[in-house]
Amino acid sequence: NVNKVATAVRITYLPTGMVATCQDERSQLRNKMRAMAVLRARLLDIEQRKKEAEMSEQRRSQVGTGDRAEKIRTYNFPQDRVSDHRIGLTLHNLPRILEGELDELIDALAANDQMKRLEKRLA
Repeated sequence: NVNKVATAVRITYLPTGMVATCQDERSQLRNKMRAMAVLRARLLDIEQRKKEAEMSEQRRSQVGTGDRAEKIRTYNFPQDRVSDHRIGLTLHNLPRILEGELDELIDALAANDQMKRLEKRLA
């Protein structure tokens, strides 16, 4: 069959310049299908690697260093106050908050979250 018909296939994916060739089968159609499958697998692998790299970068950015500057909330017993550093809120009467009366704190956090979402939509 080598001397009769040229059945080899070379497919180039233009956006990336990636090339897949196949000359295993006697049929050009089968070679084309096999080369397309190889090309598809390579492109999928590249896409998955990009997504994994992006996810790992997001994870790294979310994990803090544990420094004091990254603290979320401070409970100061001598001054009888709680400070939430994310939103800049300071509440007094620490024993009441420790007993579970968190409504004021939760409402302030929810309002701050809503404002951030609104700003994101308007931007």
